[in-house]
Amino acid sequence: MKNNFVIDKDKTIFGIDIRKNTFDVMDSNLKHSQFENNQNGFVKFLKLLDFNSHCVMEATGYYHYQLAHYLLEHKIMVSVENPLSIKRFVQMKLSRIKTDKSDAKMICQYGQERDLQPWAGYSKNQMECFQMIRLLETYTKQSTAYKNKLQAEQTLGNPSKLVIKSLKRSLKNLEKESELIEKELLILVKTDYQEILTKIESIPSIGLKTAVMLADRSFFLCVLYKITNSFTFGFNKNI
Repeated sequence: MKNNFVIDKDKTIFGIDIRKNTFDVMDSNLKHSQFENNQNGFVKFLKLLDFNSHCVMEATGYYHYQLAHYLLEHKIMVSVENPLSIKRFVQMKLSRIKTDKSDAKMICQYGQERDLQPWAGYSKNQMECFQMIRLLETYTKQSTAYKNKLQAEQTLGNPSKLVIKSLKRSLKNLEKESELIEKELLILVKTDYQEILTKIESIPSIGLKTAVMLADRSFFLCVLYKITNSFTFGFNKNI
């Protein structure tokens, strides 16, 4: 998807704090609104916008995706920012007030003070990477739950052999599925971003995770940050 947007400092900034069911909006004139995070809410929000609007939001898992694409399809400029960048900005401003309205205000202020890049949407490979990462995160949580349960059963002193065997089988299956997903995920990442990956890995004394934490806007770097977290499953090979 290509949109030849040019950043205009005179545009009206709309800071968007988005969650599963709703999203709050604060514009550069300090007008606050709240909408449902669905098609009806998107239509109502669009009525507030025009060619001079620039919407700024965090990359918040799945929740921002549909709204960002809806705005893009209606020729509204969108910037999807790394949450770490906005978090650092809020810390710099020493803002401790945490409400949906205040979050939208801070995102709006971030958009007014920072150089933003227009968001162009995600490619098929990027979306597949994103879905794989989400699945790995789910497997990680399940693995932790199984291992905690296994440890709890073993502390009984006389654990059920059936229960122990079942838990170990479940952990082994999770490990197997996770390894398959990780392998395919790395193939997809290397297909589009091998050059960037190689450059990052070649930087002396800077690990991949550190490099990603310092990055601001690249979807690829966000993906790699997720990968470095998701790939540390900590499966016990001796189980």
